[in-house]
Amino acid sequence: MKKVLAVNSGSSSFKYKLFSLDNEEVIASGMADRVGLPGSVFTMTLADGSQHDEESDIANQEEAVQKLLSWLKEYKVIDSLADIVGVGHRVVAGGEEFPDSAIITEDNLWKIYNMRDYAPLHNPAEADGIYAFMKVLPDVPEVAVFDTSFHQTLDPVQYLYSVPYKYYEKFRARKYGAHGTSARYVSERAADLLNKPLEDLKMAVCHLGSGASITAVKGGKSFDTSMGFSPVAGITMGTRSGDVDPSLLQYIMKKGNISNFNDVIKMINTESGLLGLSEVSPDMRDIDKAIQEGNSQAKLAKEIFINRIVRYLGAYMAEMRGLDVLVFTAGIGEHEPSVRKQIMDNFAWAGLEIDDTANEANQEGIITTPNSKITAMIVPTNEELMIARDVVRLAKLDKSNQ
Repeated sequence: MKKVLAVNSGSSSFKYKLFSLDNEEVIASGMADRVGLPGSVFTMTLADGSQHDEESDIANQEEAVQKLLSWLKEYKVIDSLADIVGVGHRVVAGGEEFPDSAIITEDNLWKIYNMRDYAPLHNPAEADGIYAFMKVLPDVPEVAVFDTSFHQTLDPVQYLYSVPYKYYEKFRARKYGAHGTSARYVSERAADLLNKPLEDLKMAVCHLGSGASITAVKGGKSFDTSMGFSPVAGITMGTRSGDVDPSLLQYIMKKGNISNFNDVIKMINTESGLLGLSEVSPDMRDIDKAIQEGNSQAKLAKEIFINRIVRYLGAYMAEMRGLDVLVFTAGIGEHEPSVRKQIMDNFAWAGLEIDDTANEANQEGIITTPNSKITAMIVPTNEELMIARDVVRLAKLDKSNQ
């Protein structure tokens, strides 16, 4: 049976899911963690629910890939490497160069490396992961699936910043967005669940996880999105600040005797958001626990998180001249009823009526009443499945020939 592998690489890790080509079932998943660091851990969960893990040093991405393939054979997930007919890789930034997912060639791999300025923490690591797989599986098509591609349908009105136009002409300084693979999957899935054409819906996708963004989807395409040139812009996140006045950063540098702007960039990426506001945690579960214990600062952090989401949703309703479907996805979006309820309460004026029982159930599907003028839904994201589908599409894999 032929199989397709979906991979999400980090600087010292990669997560993976192995799909059956014919029915899209997940037959193995897991991760390599702390690659190149002491105490490396490799894990694998099989279709029967059995779990396997091992702690042993893994020197680099190539060794991690070799271990993955070895385990797939050891646990009889594959008979031989020939069973793997395609590998897809999540890549954060594709710039304007990649309006769609793409087969990886040597030239495309260098383009991904060279876009490190757009996503310095992500693109180099993801390119390293792709290179490792290319070395170990040289005859298997590799496909890059870009977070930014879905947002290449934005109009210049949405993606340009109000800075001198020459910086766009010279350096392509603009909004690129992120979470596009998730938004693409979730919007299509929501339309399928509603049994309505995606092209006929005005939709807002709330991808609320540690990283968080709001995407307006109109006519089946990304119409606007909250993340900007980098994933730090937009709404408040777990450790990222979201939108902030750049003059404030200059002020903080001056008052805090900070001479290196990179330190400020690190601060708004890793020390801000829910963590920075609450001084408790970037995790909403910890925030809620602190609120229950009477922590007013945690309560304020959650209120700011909700406020920034509502602010973007209101703007997108105005931009699209209405909203048919409001979708919640990712860790917080899928599992935190109180967050969803507080967001939806702000749109009672627009005729949104919550079905409290459905909202509390945390299950995929509609969480508003039949009379609600806006349909709100929970739709678990599945970026890996979208990656696998793009591999099948671009590598022209034949599902019928198993």
